[in-house]
Amino acid sequence: MEDSEIINSSAKISQFEDLEVWKDSVKIAADLYKLTETGKIKNDWGMKDQLRRAVCSISNNIAEGFEYNNNPDFIRFLKYAKGSAGEVRNQLYVLEEAGFIESDQYKQFHSRLISLSKQIAGFKKYLTDYQRKK
Repeated sequence: MEDSEIINSSAKISQFEDLEVWKDSVKIAADLYKLTETGKIKNDWGMKDQLRRAVCSISNNIAEGFEYNNNPDFIRFLKYAKGSAGEVRNQLYVLEEAGFIESDQYKQFHSRLISLSKQIAGFKKYLTDYQRKK
């Protein structure tokens, strides 16, 4: 990676805000923020705070890794982002089991987070393969 540019097909990406994986992670975070202002979870300050921190950690790690301007660091931060996506899925599972969120809410977010994890893994693989070819 050269000076914060990531090769993406024939185009170069010069800021993390242009990454689809970052955009998708922000959308999920915003939707989870809204969810935490409803139902029983609204008053569970500890879980609400933990869930919000974990979901924001996904996009934060993508942004931070990108800004280091080198593939090895970016790959490492993508691993952290993927881990945070798993943490959020786990927290949502606990909330659904405890009756704090509806089953359909859990399923919707679970599906979106699985998809996001696959995006992150694919992007990480792309960067890893690119790094090996250098």
